[in-house]
Amino acid sequence: MKKVLILILPFLLFGAEKPSVEQLFNVQIVKVQKVTATYEKSFYGLIKADERLVTEVVPRFGGYVVKLYADTTFEEVKKGEILAKVYSPQVYKAKEEYLNSLNFLKKRGDSNMVESARRKLLLLGVDKKEIDAIKTKGRVDPYTTLRAPSRGFIFEKSLLQGSAFKAKSPLFKIVGLQRVWIEAKVSEPDLPLLYEAKSFEVETKAVKGRLKAKKPVIYPTIDRKSALATIRAEIENPTLRLMPGMFATLFAKSEKETLLTLPRSAVIRKMGSWYVFKAGEFEGEYEPVEVEVKPLDNENYAILSGLEEGDEVVGRALFLIDSDAQINGLF
Repeated sequence: MKKVLILILPFLLFGAEKPSVEQLFNVQIVKVQKVTATYEKSFYGLIKADERLVTEVVPRFGGYVVKLYADTTFEEVKKGEILAKVYSPQVYKAKEEYLNSLNFLKKRGDSNMVESARRKLLLLGVDKKEIDAIKTKGRVDPYTTLRAPSRGFIFEKSLLQGSAFKAKSPLFKIVGLQRVWIEAKVSEPDLPLLYEAKSFEVETKAVKGRLKAKKPVIYPTIDRKSALATIRAEIENPTLRLMPGMFATLFAKSEKETLLTLPRSAVIRKMGSWYVFKAGEFEGEYEPVEVEVKPLDNENYAILSGLEEGDEVVGRALFLIDSDAQINGLF
């Protein structure tokens, strides 16, 4: 930090030209530096279930629960596991039709009738093994089983022992957690970094260390109220320790590159453009210079144009504007 005499030049960003003013201030000067490094940016979000691993058990027939096996919410089930044994008059009748068509085939040899009866059972959602058992055993089981279509946890169920249910009613909602999503909010200036970043990691308090994530999907819409975009990254979760609703941090990391950098405090935005106060020829003389920037992390900007390596600028641009505004009686 050094003490210098500042000649604040007329700053047209505020509107009409104002007379020059001399005032004594402590001004921190920083230099534009060329840095070769990997930059990382963090975004805060929530863990969500992968929609592709969410399934519902919705029977195409009505009936009654004879035996409920999956009787607890959040119980883990495997693919093909029996959830409930039910009785359905509609399915029982279709099974008898299939058995009769098999018996008729032995006498008359009409395979079309057999295929039609079998297809009817398949369209009702009856398991193929259950249908084949009718042909093998030569008799009909009055009960039908509901099986889990996928591995996961039962997040919702609408059945109790002895319950009746109607066709097309959702009975179970099964959520697989072997792969999950993280959804996070991102400001518009940070979007270029996400497009260019090469690696992504996720960190939570529930799991030690960082987990790799796939390149995020950026939703093609911006929230009007917050002016934020939403991104979604996919994370493998073999230990099932990541759960929907958890807070998490997504880290986006760039490849190594050489850039000109300045602290964020040295850059100020006005009327849609970015500016710095560059040191002039005389001590204490500074002038606003328009620059093009992109965010690197929470503390630095990359300078894409407007400055060169070694240029000196005011380290706290807002301090200089605040001082000028007070001297000229803006507030």
